[in-house]
Amino acid sequence: MAHSSFAADNGVETALVGGLPIACLTLQQTADLMIAAVGQARARARPVYMTSANGEVIARRMSDKQTAALFDKADLVSADGQPMVVASRFVCKNALPERVATTDLFGLVAERAERRSLSFYLLGGDAETNRLAAAATRARYPNLRILGASHGYLDPQRTETIIDEIARLAPDILWIGMGVPREQAFVLRWIDRLSTVGVIKTTGGLFDFVSQRVSRAPAWMQRAGLEWGWRLAQEPRRLFWRYAITNPLAIYAMITRSG
Repeated sequence: MAHSSFAADNGVETALVGGLPIACLTLQQTADLMIAAVGQARARARPVYMTSANGEVIARRMSDKQTAALFDKADLVSADGQPMVVASRFVCKNALPERVATTDLFGLVAERAERRSLSFYLLGGDAETNRLAAAATRARYPNLRILGASHGYLDPQRTETIIDEIARLAPDILWIGMGVPREQAFVLRWIDRLSTVGVIKTTGGLFDFVSQRVSRAPAWMQRAGLEWGWRLAQEPRRLFWRYAITNPLAIYAMITRSG
């Protein structure tokens, strides 16, 4: 299971959704916790590893032990899927208060980091997406300390170079967007070399949205848990079979492995 000690130490209750302990926190509470976790990580000289889950993650976790292990080793898992929030009201002892969408979380954490002079490193996306995301973030949060940024398509040699760079720069928060489960595997592969980092947060497609290369679903679709339908309409060839397989699995897991 996830590292319950971090959640427990911070008074965070969890809900078991589809077999995965999900933090019962609002967006604002999650942002506050990320900021607080920076200091905790500095004290223990090991980054706090935070990730997020949605229906696709729950389906993958149920059908693949390696993916399950990647999420079970996280210090905190947030609910980045409205269907999970809705399901928790019916099948869990603790209902999830709201969806913690990483794109929304990023802005809230950036505001707090800007006020506290905390620093970011942005790792992920292709070269142009990463460049645009970093530029957009700098424009929106001019006093935010972005120590560095790099695309996520790394060969072994560049991976070593980037890991050394991040370790040297010692950002308070490292955002990693490489897609599931690659980004989670990346964190666990390199976390011991990144002891100077405060918090590592996996982000999925965050940089696509921050760079505005991909548009988000309308707010009503997000609230209704239909964001997957919006994404499917945008990328039908890539996503049709993924959703056709993962959606039924996710529903089954949430019914049978929640509490």
